[in-house]
Amino acid sequence: MKYFVTGAAGFIGSNLVDSLLEDDHEVVGYDNFSTGQEPFLTAALQHKNFRLVRGDVLDFPALATAMKGCDAVFHLAANADVRFGLNHPERDIQQNTMATFNVLEAMRAGGVKTIAFSSTGSVYGEATIIPTPENCPFPIQTSLYAASKVAGEALIQAYCEGFGFEGYIFRFVSILGERYTHGHIFDFVKQLRDNPAKLRILGNGHQRKSYLHIADCIAAIRYIVELETAKAAPHHVEIYNLGTAEYCEVRDSVRWITGRLGLQPHLDFTGGERGWVGDNPFIFLDTAKIRKTGWTPSLTIEQGIVRTVEWLEQNAWVYDKR
Repeated sequence: MKYFVTGAAGFIGSNLVDSLLEDDHEVVGYDNFSTGQEPFLTAALQHKNFRLVRGDVLDFPALATAMKGCDAVFHLAANADVRFGLNHPERDIQQNTMATFNVLEAMRAGGVKTIAFSSTGSVYGEATIIPTPENCPFPIQTSLYAASKVAGEALIQAYCEGFGFEGYIFRFVSILGERYTHGHIFDFVKQLRDNPAKLRILGNGHQRKSYLHIADCIAAIRYIVELETAKAAPHHVEIYNLGTAEYCEVRDSVRWITGRLGLQPHLDFTGGERGWVGDNPFIFLDTAKIRKTGWTPSLTIEQGIVRTVEWLEQNAWVYDKR
């Protein structure tokens, strides 16, 4: 297969690229390097089956040209800055919603029929059904990021119905692991590098969250796409929650991070059940649907967090880049 990967130099994208190349697929990686890191593609750039295109998903002519001849698209490029989304609302609309429209139009122009899309568990807002299944009614959206992803999902569904595309929508919990450069572990380790005696934590620390290691995330995405489950699905779209069958409090995560670092800092909580506007105090997705296909995660949340801390310790250069 020849795959097109948007956001190829990012956290999830670069790990996916390496996985595809390991199985001898051809990969065209597309990235504008606004947040992607070229060192993440060091191995890929030496592989005969990889081609990197430096381009923006908002540049439709360049995108359509680069995608020609590919068999399927993994659309991972996005603005993932949930916390500060209200400071620049146009970014979510442009980089998430309009970018997805451009990807779909480039697929239509090039005759590409299959798309896998990185959505988010945040689309469920503050769900009243916990754990939250894929068919849970959508509540009021509480973040611009989630709203833009809902719009992207809707566009994909409409293109699958209207143009005969095959769509796979993956609603992630927070992903962590090697090459992780955005999120609470990144922030906490950075704080502790600067001041090992104190750690500032948004909210009261009792926010309950679920996490998934990057290796399990990539395995799940590839497994489902290769099963081709959407071919027989109504409207040719399948939606899957991705996560573990557990969750933890932020305080648990702090304990595992500081334990791995051998620190006992003073914990300074800002208070309240939310860290910021749009922060869901309880995220726990029902993953029964994907488990029925035979997939199951290999790492617990604690193991994933510890591995992430270890990678950050060994790759301190990311703090200068981000």
